[in-house]
Amino acid sequence: MVTLDTARLAEGLREQTAGFARAAAGGDPDTQVPTCPEWPLRTLVGHIGQAHRWVTELLRKGEPAGVPDPWQADPGAPAGWVEWLNDGAEELIGAVQEVGADTEVWTFLGPRPAAFWLRRMLNDTAVHHYDAAVTTGGGFGIADDLAANVIVEGLEMLASPGAEAVKPELVELRGNGERLGLRPDQGDGWVITRSPQGMWWEHGPVAADVVLSGAVTYLMLVCNRRLPLDDDRVAITGDRALMEHWLAHMAI
Repeated sequence: MVTLDTARLAEGLREQTAGFARAAAGGDPDTQVPTCPEWPLRTLVGHIGQAHRWVTELLRKGEPAGVPDPWQADPGAPAGWVEWLNDGAEELIGAVQEVGADTEVWTFLGPRPAAFWLRRMLNDTAVHHYDAAVTTGGGFGIADDLAANVIVEGLEMLASPGAEAVKPELVELRGNGERLGLRPDQGDGWVITRSPQGMWWEHGPVAADVVLSGAVTYLMLVCNRRLPLDDDRVAITGDRALMEHWLAHMAI
């Protein structure tokens, strides 16, 4: 099981924000992001800095402002992106410390400890770090524990009682006992079960109808639809159509 304490979440946010900033800084602001094709690089950068600051305000005020529009974010000139992005991450970490990581706050899934947002922003930044790296040719890297955390958070959100209220289309993830396995090179991985009541998951080497295997970083990228199933860095055995259907409907 992946359980990261607040200190590691903060450290991870710093790591991934710095990596995102380095990758983005070398690119043309108007270049289209291949993995977010509706956005130019400037909008991707704006989204990350804007999201960190939106959460900071939410934590300090105790309630959310309107959902921010990435197209309205102004990251400034590229020469200042690194500082602007890193400053936003530090402000968010500071806000979690001020409020208290265990203090319940508003989230789109109902009240959760403030550390929920630290984890959510870390994981969003990690995925978009890859987007920036693909766009500019910059480097991408993520520690195994952080990559696993991205996978686990996604499974937890999908299995949350409030998930279908946030996105009714997730009802498509219900099933009749079908099992999907995610098997990293190191460790036991995860098995997802689709039941008539919804999906649930467990950690461990449980038999599955389809198994996706590979390094945990690549499993993370496939689960976030950044790598295709036919990428040679992952392998799939069993009912491929079952995995394709899950990936097509699991975005939240």
